Amino acid sequence: MTSSPHDPRGVIAEAYKIENISAPECRSIFLDWALEPREFALSAAVEALAGKYADLPDHPMTRLLIEASTKPAPPAKRRGRRRRK
Repeated sequence: MTSSPHDPRGVIAEAYKIENISAPECRSIFLDWALEPREFALSAAVEALAGKYADLPDHPMTRLLIEASTKPAPPAKRRGRRRRK
């Protein structure tokens, strides 16, 4: 695994080299990576990395990347009147 334009420092790639890395450790690495300045939109970078590492589906970083690349469902609309105080 090598770094890519979406992971210029190679921190995501390094996570895949760590034996027995845990999900919390991957979240910490992901947060560090997500906060760095980049040329690409964060969502595009996440999707690109999720695709790059899709062949390692059991790795906690892959699961995190896939989870981060899926868009959450919009919140349910609230219906009814607003109560006055």
